[in-house]
Amino acid sequence: MITFVKRPQPSKFWTIATPVLAVLLTMILGGLLFAAMGKDPVVAIRTIFWDPLFGPYAFYFREQLLIKAAPLILIAIGLSLGFKAGIWNIGAEGQYIIGALTGASVGLALYPLDAWWIFPLMVIAGAFGGFLWAMIPAILKTRFNTNEILVSLMLVYVAEQILASAALGFLRNPEGNGFPGSRNLSQIPAMSNPELISGTGAHWGAVAAFAAVVAAYVLINKHMLGFQIRLTGESPRAARFAGVKDRLLVVFCLGTAGALAGLAGLFEVTGPAGQISIDFGAGYGFTAIIVAFLGRLHPVGILLSGLLLALTYIGGEAAQTNMQLPSAAIQVFQGMLLMILLAMDILVNYRVMIVNKEAA
Repeated sequence: MITFVKRPQPSKFWTIATPVLAVLLTMILGGLLFAAMGKDPVVAIRTIFWDPLFGPYAFYFREQLLIKAAPLILIAIGLSLGFKAGIWNIGAEGQYIIGALTGASVGLALYPLDAWWIFPLMVIAGAFGGFLWAMIPAILKTRFNTNEILVSLMLVYVAEQILASAALGFLRNPEGNGFPGSRNLSQIPAMSNPELISGTGAHWGAVAAFAAVVAAYVLINKHMLGFQIRLTGESPRAARFAGVKDRLLVVFCLGTAGALAGLAGLFEVTGPAGQISIDFGAGYGFTAIIVAFLGRLHPVGILLSGLLLALTYIGGEAAQTNMQLPSAAIQVFQGMLLMILLAMDILVNYRVMIVNKEAA
């Protein structure tokens, strides 16, 4: 009989090993999924994980890696701070959308003015927009003890409706012949977020993502606030006895996550996406949850898992084009990774033992 015995403390080995095993097991189960759809599983897995880096068109896909990874890493870093403290922000997608809207609105309000300070002002507006949107669940949590999971998630749908209203109304390009969508910000020099190093895909969003990784590492490991975040997540009661102000911590974690998600939205709308459109929300806010947990809520782990999930985005697009795989199958594949990782977390906290039933 198989039984589970709780470990005295979480296993460091399995904490590192389970993400790797989860990726391998996802490849196997994903291959079975693709085979059930009548596709060659080996070719499908190779198309997703190998071809974007080493295939015949890798020169194009490689520069897409940082473009896709930057918003995932930026959002996941913000989410990880709250998750470590037991504060569950599931609405980063909404904060991402609102950040893009507020930043783009500031830039377009100043059009056709051409000045160097417009883009920095848009960056500040994007971060502030995401911050304000995250303050809604934060204030409701601290004042009325509402569930931040439900509030932040429901606000995603509100943000999507505001996005549609902006694309069809107040931000619609007056020279766009009635088509929905704003002006193309990436083509306006004062508002664009161009590639900084040719051929790498690195723009200011990638710079911000790397800076966020460094800042989060220092905060969590070297600062008293990071200690309070970890202590609150591990033992809320002990944190209260230690004098941690849990309400301020909720505001800080949700506000930081919202600001970083807003930044991700701003860098996306001024760069790769280029404009506010009805389908601007690309699901980065939800995928970043997978990135955060796959990276074990550790900044360096999030950096690596962000690159991995970006690879599945790029490889998934290639699989849709080359193998006619539906986008839903790729989304299932990505979701499978998180579910398998969460299931394997039992190995971190429990030992698996085989007990002789008769002896027991």
